[in-house]
Amino acid sequence: MNRKQRSLLNFFAVFSAPALWWGFIVFGSLLVMCAMSFWRREFPIHVVDFQFGNYVEIFTNTQYIAVLARTVKVALMVCVFAFLVGFPLAYCISFKVKSNRLRMVLYMATLIPVWVSYILRAYSWKTILGTEGVLNSFLQWLGLIEEPLAIFLFNQYAMVLTIGYLCLPLMMLPIYATLDKIPKNLIEASKDLGAGSLSTFFYITLPLCIPGIIGGFTLAFCLAVGDFVSPILVGGPSSNMIANVLLTQFGMALNWPLGAAITVVMLIVFVFLLSLSNKAEQHGQLNIG
Repeated sequence: MNRKQRSLLNFFAVFSAPALWWGFIVFGSLLVMCAMSFWRREFPIHVVDFQFGNYVEIFTNTQYIAVLARTVKVALMVCVFAFLVGFPLAYCISFKVKSNRLRMVLYMATLIPVWVSYILRAYSWKTILGTEGVLNSFLQWLGLIEEPLAIFLFNQYAMVLTIGYLCLPLMMLPIYATLDKIPKNLIEASKDLGAGSLSTFFYITLPLCIPGIIGGFTLAFCLAVGDFVSPILVGGPSSNMIANVLLTQFGMALNWPLGAAITVVMLIVFVFLLSLSNKAEQHGQLNIG
C-alpha cells in the first residue's frame, strides 16, 4: 500500500463515522417525517397507514389555503423591503466607502446582529412598536400625538418590518459579496467612455450583481416563510403563517401526520426554490461571462 492509498484510507477512517451519523440524523429524520405524513390521526394516537388525506386537507381546506397565501404575500413583501434597504447599504459599503477599516466596521455592524438571539431581535421590535414603546414615546415627545397609538403593532406591516430586519443580513451579505467582486476598472472604463453614473449602474453594476440579488431573495424568502416567532410577537392572532400552523399541529392539536405533511410540502418548496435559484445564478453568470 503506497502513501497515497494510506492517506485515502485514513481520510475515510476519520470522516466515515461523522458522515454516517450525520446521514442517520438528517436523512433518517426526513424519512420518518415523510412516512408519518401518510399516517392517519385517531385521537389520541396516530395510526400507521398509507393515504393522501393529509395532503388533500392542506390544499382543499380554505383555512390552510388562506394561510399559505398570507405566508407567500408576507414573505414577498419582506424580500422587497430587505432588498430596498440592503442593496443601497451594500452598494455604499462596496463603492462609496474608501477606507478599508470603515468598510470592515460597517460590514461587521451588519453581521454582528446575526449572533444575537433570534427571539431577542424579534422581541426588540415589539418594544419599539408597542403603545409604551420607543416610537410612541418619541412621537409624544415631539408633540405629534397626544396618546399612544396601537396601529404600529399587531398587523402585517409590523410583521414585514420585523421579519425584514431579521432577513436584512441574509439579503445584504450575498449582494455585498457580489458587488465586492466587480472589477473597479470596469466602472472606471465606463466613465472614461462617457457613460453617466446611472448608465454605468444599470448596464454594468446591476447586471453583474444579479447572482447576489437572486441569492439574497432566496435566503430571505426561505427564512420569512419559516418564521413563527414574529407573527406571535407582533402579528397578532389573525396573522398566523404556515410555520405557526405547523407549530400548532405538533403542539396543541397533536396532529402529527398533518404537521408532517405540511413539513414535507415546505421542504419541497424550499428545495425547488434553492434549485431554481442555483440555476438562475448560473445562467446569470454565463450571460455575464
